[in-house]
Amino acid sequence: MAAVSHLASKGVYLAQLYRPFGSNGLIRTMATNPQPLLYSYWPSSCSWRVRIALAIKKIDYEIKPTSLVKTASEHAYTDEYKEVNPMQKVPSLKIDGHTLCDSVAIMHYLDETRPEPALLPQDPIKRAKVREIVESICSGVQPLQNSAVLGHIGKEKSLEWAQHWISRGFQGLEKILSQSAGKFCVGDELTMADICLVPQVRNARRYKADLSSYPTIVRLDEYLQKLDVFQTTHPSKQPDCPPEFAKK
Repeated sequence: MAAVSHLASKGVYLAQLYRPFGSNGLIRTMATNPQPLLYSYWPSSCSWRVRIALAIKKIDYEIKPTSLVKTASEHAYTDEYKEVNPMQKVPSLKIDGHTLCDSVAIMHYLDETRPEPALLPQDPIKRAKVREIVESICSGVQPLQNSAVLGHIGKEKSLEWAQHWISRGFQGLEKILSQSAGKFCVGDELTMADICLVPQVRNARRYKADLSSYPTIVRLDEYLQKLDVFQTTHPSKQPDCPPEFAKK
């Protein structure tokens, strides 16, 4: 489960993660270090990856909404945010006295500094397969249809462009997953591959890509969407999500 409270004077939201404690209720997981701060934009698939990873690791954190739209009140294209993230993208995570600015790098850092529950399998072949799926999505699909690229392409051609590159990427990804998947993307362990898959499928639906040719992708997404760590971190549950997109 997760709860979000608002520190209004700072424009920062506190995400408190909880875990079951026997049969008597819930206890909050406490960190000895200062609260991590996540710069996140509600529809960003890269931001969602990190929120999922933090939820799996049961790490409390604060959210600083950071829009990728320049007309928003808090956006990424300020000199102040450029000091946080020179690429002026999201997500960025301040944690353990450091600032990390890439979703995959952040997930690896979390897994290396907080090993349980693991985001990568112990088996070296399965671990390599997870990394293959992660890179197929994060390098081979998502960057070609992100908001910056679509903005450059222009409104008239952006939907067709996004659908083309998502479909092309999903053709290969479906074949990979049809050979590697069990209950999850790689066997029966929840991993970084699953964290990356669900946000990308949301992107596909957002851009009205035809998913009928990708039964393994659809099956995995439907199963994963039922898990608490995906539901509580969903874009529609974020503090900067406009009311018209929020789940009731």
